[in-house]
Amino acid sequence: MSIQVISFKCVLKNKIGTIISSTFNRDVLTAGQNDATVMLSGLTKGLQNISKGEKRSISLSAEEAYGLYDPKKVVFFPRKKLSGTTKKGEVITILSKSGISRSYRVLELHSDFVSLDGNHPLAGQDLIFEIEALDARDATDEEISESQNIVATQTLH
Repeated sequence: MSIQVISFKCVLKNKIGTIISSTFNRDVLTAGQNDATVMLSGLTKGLQNISKGEKRSISLSAEEAYGLYDPKKVVFFPRKKLSGTTKKGEVITILSKSGISRSYRVLELHSDFVSLDGNHPLAGQDLIFEIEALDARDATDEEISESQNIVATQTLH
């Protein structure tokens, strides 16, 4: 399996064909360390050996995309620890006691606490990535060892 650097247009659709987003991604590696354990591993596999100008439709189950929706990632957080301007639907970042930053979407504001959802917004959805490769080439050893710009580690949508 060769690792490539690609630039591509991507139209993301849900299973019934509704467009969710459209992006342009420049100089992205198509694989990386432990790519089987990260988000979008199915997309990484679907982009293997793509050629400049090639178009692909890559269908991913929820598990291969952003994972299944996990109700255990919905948590309650003291409202007094948040800004007074926090709104329903807003995405906030919280630093855990162990020093790890995590993003959550505010589900509900209650009198003393807020309910927060740590799932990716597209978790639980089967997705279709319509890809058009604008450029594709083999990655250099240096790019492979230094890059953090890997398809599976990006938030493409």
